[in-house]
Amino acid sequence: MVGKSSKGVTSPQKSARFDENMSNGESELGRADSILKSPNPMHLSSFHLPRINERVQFDQENDSIEKDKEEEEDKMKRMRWGTTRHASGRPKRSKSIWRRNTIRRREKEEPQESNPTNVANDHRGEQRKIFHNLPLDPDMLAENGEPRNTYPRNKIRTTKYTPLSFIPKNIAFQFRNIANVYFLTMIILGAFDIFGVPNPALSAVPLIVIVIITAIKDAIEDSRRTGLDMEINNQITHLLHGIPNPNVLSSNVSLWRKFKKANTKLLFIVLRSVRKLFKKPEIKLPEAANNRVSLETMRSSIGEDPFNSELKPLKFSRDYWKDVKVGDIIRIKNNDSIPADVCILATSDEDGACYVETKDLDGETNLKVKNSLKCTSSVVRRPHDLDKLQFHIDSEGPHHNLYSYQGNFVLHDGYSSSSEPITINNLLLRGCSLRNTKWAIGIVIFTGVDTKIMINAGITPTKKSKISRDLNYSVLLNFLLLFILCLVSGLVNGIYYTNDNTSRTYFEFGTIGGTPAVNGIISFFVAVILYQSLVPISLYVSIEIIKTAQAFFIYSDVKMYYPQLDYPCTPKSWNISDDLGQIEYIFSDKTGTLTQNVMEFKKCTINGVSYGRAYTEAYAGIRKRQGVDVEEESSREKKEIEADRLEMFESLQKISKNPTLSLEDLTFVSKLFVDDLKKEDSVQKHCNENFMLALGLCHTVVTEENPKTGKVEFKAQSPDEAALVSTASDMGFTFVDKTKKGMILNVQGEERQYQILSTLEFNSTRKRMSAIIKIPPTSPDAKPKALLICKGADSVIYERLSKTRNNTKMVDRTAIHLEQFATEGLRTLCIAQRELEWEEYEEWAIRHDEAAASITDREDRLEECADSIERELVLLGGTAIEDRLQDGVPDAIELLGQAGIKLWVLTGDKVETAINIGFSCNLLGSDMDLLIIKTHGEDVHEVLGKDYSDTDEKQVVQRLISKYLEENFDMQGSVEELMQARKEHNPPSPRFGLIIDGDALKIALQDDCKRQFLLLCKQCKAVLCCRVSPAQKAAVVKLVKDSLNVMTLAIGDGSNDVAMIQAAHVGVGIAGEEGRAAAMSSDYAFGQFRYLARLVLVHGRWSYKRLAEMIPSFFYKNVIFTLALFWYGIYNNFDGSYLFEFTYLMFYNLAFTSLPVIFMGIFDQDVSDVVSLLVPQLYSTGILRSEWTQSKFWWYMGDGFYQSVICFFYPYLMYYKNGFVTMNGLQLDHRYLIGTVVATISILACNIYILFHINRWDWLTMLSILFSIVVLYAWTGIWSSSLSSGEYYKAAASMYGTLSFWVCSFVGLVICLIPRFTYDFFQKLYFPKDIDVIRECVDRGDFSQYPDHYDPTDPNRKKISQYSRDMLAEQQPTYKEESYKPTMAVNHEYRDSINGVAGKRGSFMKSIFNKKNKNKNDANIARYNAYGQSASSLQTEEIEMEFTSDDQDKGAALRMKNSRQSFESRRRGSLNPERRASLNNTRLQMIRNGELDENPDTSPSAIQGIRTSMDLPELTAAETLVSLTSK
Repeated sequence: MVGKSSKGVTSPQKSARFDENMSNGESELGRADSILKSPNPMHLSSFHLPRINERVQFDQENDSIEKDKEEEEDKMKRMRWGTTRHASGRPKRSKSIWRRNTIRRREKEEPQESNPTNVANDHRGEQRKIFHNLPLDPDMLAENGEPRNTYPRNKIRTTKYTPLSFIPKNIAFQFRNIANVYFLTMIILGAFDIFGVPNPALSAVPLIVIVIITAIKDAIEDSRRTGLDMEINNQITHLLHGIPNPNVLSSNVSLWRKFKKANTKLLFIVLRSVRKLFKKPEIKLPEAANNRVSLETMRSSIGEDPFNSELKPLKFSRDYWKDVKVGDIIRIKNNDSIPADVCILATSDEDGACYVETKDLDGETNLKVKNSLKCTSSVVRRPHDLDKLQFHIDSEGPHHNLYSYQGNFVLHDGYSSSSEPITINNLLLRGCSLRNTKWAIGIVIFTGVDTKIMINAGITPTKKSKISRDLNYSVLLNFLLLFILCLVSGLVNGIYYTNDNTSRTYFEFGTIGGTPAVNGIISFFVAVILYQSLVPISLYVSIEIIKTAQAFFIYSDVKMYYPQLDYPCTPKSWNISDDLGQIEYIFSDKTGTLTQNVMEFKKCTINGVSYGRAYTEAYAGIRKRQGVDVEEESSREKKEIEADRLEMFESLQKISKNPTLSLEDLTFVSKLFVDDLKKEDSVQKHCNENFMLALGLCHTVVTEENPKTGKVEFKAQSPDEAALVSTASDMGFTFVDKTKKGMILNVQGEERQYQILSTLEFNSTRKRMSAIIKIPPTSPDAKPKALLICKGADSVIYERLSKTRNNTKMVDRTAIHLEQFATEGLRTLCIAQRELEWEEYEEWAIRHDEAAASITDREDRLEECADSIERELVLLGGTAIEDRLQDGVPDAIELLGQAGIKLWVLTGDKVETAINIGFSCNLLGSDMDLLIIKTHGEDVHEVLGKDYSDTDEKQVVQRLISKYLEENFDMQGSVEELMQARKEHNPPSPRFGLIIDGDALKIALQDDCKRQFLLLCKQCKAVLCCRVSPAQKAAVVKLVKDSLNVMTLAIGDGSNDVAMIQAAHVGVGIAGEEGRAAAMSSDYAFGQFRYLARLVLVHGRWSYKRLAEMIPSFFYKNVIFTLALFWYGIYNNFDGSYLFEFTYLMFYNLAFTSLPVIFMGIFDQDVSDVVSLLVPQLYSTGILRSEWTQSKFWWYMGDGFYQSVICFFYPYLMYYKNGFVTMNGLQLDHRYLIGTVVATISILACNIYILFHINRWDWLTMLSILFSIVVLYAWTGIWSSSLSSGEYYKAAASMYGTLSFWVCSFVGLVICLIPRFTYDFFQKLYFPKDIDVIRECVDRGDFSQYPDHYDPTDPNRKKISQYSRDMLAEQQPTYKEESYKPTMAVNHEYRDSINGVAGKRGSFMKSIFNKKNKNKNDANIARYNAYGQSASSLQTEEIEMEFTSDDQDKGAALRMKNSRQSFESRRRGSLNPERRASLNNTRLQMIRNGELDENPDTSPSAIQGIRTSMDLPELTAAETLVSLTSK
């Protein structure tokens, strides 16, 4: 119906809404089908609306009903119902219309989902009552009449420490280090004079300094979280004052809070006093002037904002978030964040709905709808209305489930009461923001740590790196060595005291212990103090310095700086940087992490004609695997697309002046579409206009003006829907606004009004939405008609298509087009319509009103009513929307995969969107076998056998997992296989991917199933877990971390990712425009996913290699010095005397040897950052943990042992045979003088040894080594020249003046280093590791064309010539299907061959730069590009990796082949032969016309190559869609 466009248009806030659950970030625009052309299409654009004056005249002539009654009847009806959910939170899925009569499913009550990560905070069974305007029940009161229950404050704390707990908690954490306990013990022992420590206080200084420095570092880390917490806690909200809150005790303030409040008040008093001193005196006005009554004072409470009336005792006043309490009445304004979990009582909207944005909760910017309680929605409009209400709420206790809440609202009215259930749809959760709603009023249910977002966040853990944990074991080994040395010293000294007639008898007057046994014990502890440097305290100081420097380098890396948000990579935890170099599994969220959550309309198919031009990431991945130069092709395509965009923009402006059209925002580029739009009276033109008009009418979008740009923006629950309406607007079908009766559209410059009779809104159960539009009669005597426009998921629309009114050929063409769109990673959607006679609509409207008014089974009756009219549809077309990935995501994932890192996607989104993203970022390939795990479905019966109907969901999941393991990988899921899996780190099969939803995952994570599930996932290249809760994300991470003994990293951007981030060894938060909740609780935070590749492959690998070399080097250098003292003890009966002058003991680790090893840990680089990214396979040493091992530790200890022998015995033997004499014949036989030679050799050997193991000899490193050597000689000369040196006086002049000193020092140094130098030389020459080969290639200039700081993930990177890429072997070798062997049977030589030290071949890096290998790759590419080549030749790895020989495991290959044939037959078996023949003919015709690639293996539309183990409706395939129309 057409009506006059009045000024009384409802605001955007009062527009149609989605009644979708808060958690549903999905859109109804899933992967959809293609368009089908109707034989008799009804074109919406064919009926033009009369002009305004004609329309008024027409209405006046035909209106026979009163005006008010007409407005009431003609008002648009919204059919809104929430997503029906089980108790676990998952949506209840409705059966498809062709399954409804063939399957009788038994509905069972779902068990409550357990939360493995927050069991302590799950108090679901604890009931709470919240009262308003009523006294508490007697059993809720204490003896003094105060409330018995106490609730947590709304003040949150994400820090590890508080001001009171910082010192004890931090000290306790630091003394978890065994070495710190040991050093403290040494200090305590040194305080006793019996052990002969000269200055016990001085010996305590190093430990005190370490503890203080570490505490300061931890305080700085925690202070950042404290600042963010204060910012959140001090945000402003509005609380109702004037009605007492009986639920809490207002005076319940602890002594600590009273102390803080007193200090705060005192501070403000001081500040005000200081301000008054400098404030100018105020000039008082005459008293009469102040008595003037202002308009502000006389303002009526009936104005725009009735809640702030100064005339009423009840008002909403500003207050802090931290002061919100359970039972408070709170008002939330538009764009305000929600401070607590609130039950909605009323909103500014007439029907009690409000929009919320959950970007801080789940990283999504799309809007969700919440509803107020019906019994209060129309009652509460002003503050005094709340004074009249008396009610209480029976609420369940706090728990983690974001999708579930159960409560009951009981309204008391005198002596009667009425109740209304409260669901999650009536709850506003903390972390969300109110949007497009003026205000909402609610009562606080949960505060602080009881809110769902905080329960899921958990307690901020204190993480410790793996090397630090392993270091404790090495320290224990050193303790064992120390114990042996001390035991030997004590025994020898005790035995010595049993002898008489020695020099001791004549020069010592008795003994300290009195008996030899006691003297031996004393000597034991003296030796502990003497040899304490064997466990060096300076090691921990050095590690703290190195990790702090590494954190600074990460923060300062400009290649990880995100300029859009002015946000660098920010380390939150400084002590786990080395863990970044050992990551094997990465768990990633999808929305906001991999994607930008920005939807762009790219393509569509209308009447069997495909429109749109785009070059997507998924298409680029397909072309890259085909051997195409993607960089060159994408550059060319994008230039041509930009030229077409400009031409299309000019053409659209010629058709009609569209003020909303912007060249920058035009995402749908198709010159063909505009050309068809220009054709007069053509069928295709009418089809195109009809299609765009349908997009402009069938939606629930609201308009909102951007205050910054002034442009009108479309806001919707789903970004997909906003993209559809925006594209329709660009094409000239602009949605202007909504009225009470319908919508106003500007159709190519002409404003028209359409009456919307009913809107059947989208939810995740229906997967579709519809709008019923009134079409005016053609004559006064005729009746109007109704037109239903329906859009939804392709599978949902296809099964509702009419079998008689659709053109079969168009149906087939549309299905093929949609399949092609889906292969390119686009999200597809179908548009259809149905013409209704007016009587038919009126009959349905009556049934609809009855269903909406029903009290029982309202949701089911509404669903049944909607389903009855959304049938017999005529297909109009389909759309394809790109869910924009963040820049460089596919490249980053490819690099991580080549490095041997496995990426799993854990998302709360639906399956179809996850699959789309899987293709876009190249996690899923078109030749994969997808293993589907789900709890129910018709095809489950086919897969599991005839007894499926007698099994429950748990047995279904268990049997599916066991079946996949046995058939595809010849595994049983035994404990032995799991133990073997812990030892294997090779890449999984590139042929398999796994998809599981939240219901099945809940079962798979149970104790009796999780082992098999883990082993199955380990065999698959891609694992996608969809519809999972935050607790399930954390449980998956913990399962992998604890069961496989691997290093894990989790990355996300929303509050629902916090539990996963904290459960992983390393947590990374994306600080995006959609919120920074995850960044606040993470260990590292940056702005883009692609920075993860640089963080892990560059900084992580560097940090790991540096510490892995620095720590054993530190032990090595201390072993030399300590064992030299031990060897000296042989000659003094271990009496505890020092070989070295005491200052040498002080400065050995402080000045003589500390700088080189510290600089190694800070600055050393084996290869540059560019090479680290270009050759990501170098990262595998961290996964295999080959750089830091106990064998390496003992080798370095062996070096130290050998060199200590040389350092002591070589000078000793020289002295023993010849002695050291000065030029004048003076004998140099003092122990300190011999100790000078020993110390010189050991210090020089240590520094040169470190130099040999430093990969990059830059000027700073060389300067540190030279400085350390110079300090040795300088200190010896300066100190020995002072009289304070005592016995050491003139030692330097005496020793440095003798030739024997220099000869002994040089020869001793050479003898010390020759064995290690010889070993390293032959190892690099004859048994090179991968890194050795790459370093030689760098020296040869193979990477010279790459500029400094080149980043392969940067979209604006410099283009490199084809020659350089060939030299780097970017053409990937093939995986032969026959030779692939499952993980459990992989040749164990792989682990050694990956490092180039064993196996069938040497370093695999050699093959990269080998000409023969290059020719081999070229041959592979040529074979692949040949017509008819099987997709099994697909090249998937950049660097060749052998798994088995060709003759191994033929049985496994045969099983895989049979499995694929069964997948293929199952997929093809659902389509009858006639329809398959029709579809194949259509496909062949499209190939002849050049619409499809002739070669199916190289065609972009290769999704038909995907084999699924079971039915997956979310996977858009032409055969699947067409089969739905024939059922």
